[in-house]
Amino acid sequence: MPSYAIDGVIPVVDPTAYVHPSAVLIGDVIVGPNCYVGPCASLRGDFGRIVLEEGSNLQDNCCVHGFPDNDTVIEVNGHIGHGAILHSCVVRRDAMVGMNAVVMDEAEIGEKAIVAASAFVPAGMKVPPRTLVAGMPARVKRELSDAEIAWKLEGTQVYQALAVRSLATMREVEPLAQVEAGRPRLPAIDVKPLIATRRS
Repeated sequence: MPSYAIDGVIPVVDPTAYVHPSAVLIGDVIVGPNCYVGPCASLRGDFGRIVLEEGSNLQDNCCVHGFPDNDTVIEVNGHIGHGAILHSCVVRRDAMVGMNAVVMDEAEIGEKAIVAASAFVPAGMKVPPRTLVAGMPARVKRELSDAEIAWKLEGTQVYQALAVRSLATMREVEPLAQVEAGRPRLPAIDVKPLIATRRS
């Protein structure tokens, strides 16, 4: 992975974490145990510190940055969807930020809360625990059900397993010129979309 020191501060990646080779880590970045950082993620710790706590994931094309003397933190089991942007904010334990959402300065996503895809969480907003927020700007829509919270945790555990799979089996290869006979499929994983929780 491209990893850069700045002013003598070097990123830290726990050996049990998986960081994709195309992700970029700069300066004061700390990636904890069992974390997953996806392709093309950018973690710019050139002003403030960035911390991914144990078991959290930061998916492909995410951008994380912050102000000087400010920590941007994804707590234990935090789940950050594809293309999200985090800036000088805190995502509390077991919370989720959906795809292409933006979380601004000094905002706090409460424990087990979910930020909907494409939501804009304005600076300073405190999202209550176990709630769903959506919209531009984000507003609290309702409390989350136990089924939705369980769904989120299952998804996070899938990414923790992906970190293990990636460390064990991912390698750079040349693509094949054609589909081989009997092409294998990836192992099946029992993951359902959030909408499935409404059908049960």
